[in-house]
Amino acid sequence: MGAHQVLSPRILRAVNVAAAAHDGHYRKGSGIPYVSHIFSVMHVASKQGLDPEIEEDVLIACLLHDTIEDVPEKYSSEDILADFGPQVLDFVLSVTKDSSLPNWQARAHAYIERLNAAPYGAVVVAACDKLHNLSSMLADHEQVGEALWQRFSSAKEDQKWWYQAIYDVVERRAPGLPLLPEYAVKLRRLESL
Repeated sequence: MGAHQVLSPRILRAVNVAAAAHDGHYRKGSGIPYVSHIFSVMHVASKQGLDPEIEEDVLIACLLHDTIEDVPEKYSSEDILADFGPQVLDFVLSVTKDSSLPNWQARAHAYIERLNAAPYGAVVVAACDKLHNLSSMLADHEQVGEALWQRFSSAKEDQKWWYQAIYDVVERRAPGLPLLPEYAVKLRRLESL
């Protein structure tokens, strides 16, 4: 990290909030506690050489990126605003799927549309989130093969489209992001499955 403390009081607070909010929550189709994902997303973001002006808020948004979507009863948008401010909330809302939409495809298209206009920090959060998801999917595929796709509410081809569509937005909006080459390699592996 830049000039910030690696674990500032705000980041430590977000770590604790995220761990409590996702307590008892597991990764799809595995016994792995969900916090492994959010901590991994924050770790990836910490390696992106971000501007110190937004870095801390991006790291906090990484920790909280799934709270509104997955556990709003435990930690809401109002809580994020009160505890971490409007920029963190903006980043999180930008990467939160709209649960009022009727199906996965509609939610995915709305997410991509929103990401196209989202602040840079939110694009970074999305990129780190999707890279970790993609890495986990590929590792799980090595373990369970084609049974992997039964974990998702969308088909394998839809997953391929989704990760490519996010990559395309990130590549356009954040072309120098250090994670892009790794994301591209993993996308090609996904395509080959």
